[in-house]
Amino acid sequence: MATVNVTEGPEKYTAAEAFFEALWDAGVTHCFCNFGSDHPGMLEAMMVAMSMTDGFARVTGKPQVVIVHVDVGTQALGCAVHNASVGRVPLLIFAGLSPFTIEGELDGSRNEYIQWLQDVHNQRAIVEQYCRYTGEVRSGLHIKQMINRALSFATSDPKGPVYLCAAREVLDAKIQPYSIDQKHWSSVEPTALSLGAVELIANSLIHAREPLIVTGYSGRDTRVPDELVKLVTAVPGLRVFDAGVTNHVSWLGCGYAGNDSIRTADVILVLDCDVPWIPTRCKPRADACVIHVDVDPLKHNMPIFYINAQHRYQANEFVAVTQIKDYIASNDEIQSVITSPLYAMRLLGLQEANANRMIRIADEAKPSGEGFFDTPYLMDQLRKAVPKNTIFVVEAITNTQSVAEQLRLTTPGSWFNSGGGGLGWSGGAALGVKMASDFTGSRQFVCQVVGDGSYMFSFPASVYWIAQRYKFPILTIVLNNNGWNAPRNSLLYTRPEASALKVSREELNISFSPTPDYAGIAAAAGRGEVGCFRSFKADDLAETLRTAVQCVLEGHSAVFEAQLDGPDGKHMGKQ
Repeated sequence: MATVNVTEGPEKYTAAEAFFEALWDAGVTHCFCNFGSDHPGMLEAMMVAMSMTDGFARVTGKPQVVIVHVDVGTQALGCAVHNASVGRVPLLIFAGLSPFTIEGELDGSRNEYIQWLQDVHNQRAIVEQYCRYTGEVRSGLHIKQMINRALSFATSDPKGPVYLCAAREVLDAKIQPYSIDQKHWSSVEPTALSLGAVELIANSLIHAREPLIVTGYSGRDTRVPDELVKLVTAVPGLRVFDAGVTNHVSWLGCGYAGNDSIRTADVILVLDCDVPWIPTRCKPRADACVIHVDVDPLKHNMPIFYINAQHRYQANEFVAVTQIKDYIASNDEIQSVITSPLYAMRLLGLQEANANRMIRIADEAKPSGEGFFDTPYLMDQLRKAVPKNTIFVVEAITNTQSVAEQLRLTTPGSWFNSGGGGLGWSGGAALGVKMASDFTGSRQFVCQVVGDGSYMFSFPASVYWIAQRYKFPILTIVLNNNGWNAPRNSLLYTRPEASALKVSREELNISFSPTPDYAGIAAAAGRGEVGCFRSFKADDLAETLRTAVQCVLEGHSAVFEAQLDGPDGKHMGKQ
């Protein structure tokens, strides 16, 4: 129940002030804002603001707030709200509504012509299907309760964005100062597996010939990777696909389409993953036992989703993995089984396969015969050039697998990617990650790795103006492969015999040639204080990368245009 503060309050205490008080009391530390005529009681591009909020929340695990302008600001969030929803990022979107009075009946009544044009029937519907909760604040008398209810949804599994809106008359209304008890507004506790489920999963993994874990979200809770390592170490022969335990023999790499291990495994544990495989390209064998553990196993936001799982459980990933690991460690019968020679042989097999995988990855990281380089060699050199504690914000699209394999990161929280399909996420997200890193005191180096098309979608002019204005230096690596590879790949997967695959990218209109001056765009937005670097030669790549890194360490953002496979059709700068 709300408690009215009976002490002398300010001369004019409004719902807008109560709004910010509620955010502070709930632990929100930052608001990322694009103000408009609906926000005078509160007083950078919206995609960037939302992506910054996204990146900040991913690092801290704490919900943050983005404030936008009525219907048009809500629409401008577009791809960013999709990414936050798919990425399960806890954040609150707040938007104003056009004033609902027009003759000065209340404070905040309409006084600009645009307020008629921005008055829509259902503003919440613009983003409703991407949010865990939407609501309208209709009175300042319960604004704190509305905010905390929304945040409870945002921070409970499956986490995600929430949306609130309010008209200017509501925000400008004078109210009596009041407070609420924050201990009554917590998120829902993470769910656990039943004892029967723990026993079934543990025994299935132990007695399988080719057990496999397929996971996609394991790094969102930075405690999970270490628990996964302990689990796969406790079960010799247990492998993991698409997870960040890259220095462990059980690691099989990552990818979107699937892995050969999925086709042969007799027991598969799908652990908190939206798309464990694509059936038209890779699927389990008919007699495989598939167990699905997820905070949202039915995927409520997906109209069509199913996998052929015999067992489904709704549970928090960290809790579930810990339960399974502890059950195996405490069960004497299981311990006697896994110490047999069969399991030692399985471990030797994994070690040999892992060694061959590392050889293959190393062989790919070599320059071409012409002295050019591709993504594997670039990432191998980048890994050597950046500080050890670097956080990577990755939007490499068709190059994602090569980036992951060459960087081989082992520290939880050192890799962030969108997870969604809204391109342009990584520019703002990298700023949010850097901001959060500085705010928490770790002050880590942040490196954005982005495809050339996604770079253009990221509103680089806004990104590098913000970076320079607010002193958030980041290193951006633009993978310039001179066009869109994703459309061609999509056609290849659908119609491999298509005649369009035999023509050039220029003929398909998916080429960027002649390419923009990617670094120059950033330099202009950053008033000439952004470092500009480019290279197509393997011989000078390492030194150029070191120079770019030093530029960032000295407090200036830097953009490195990596001209993959040579300079043909690409901007060369001043000669």
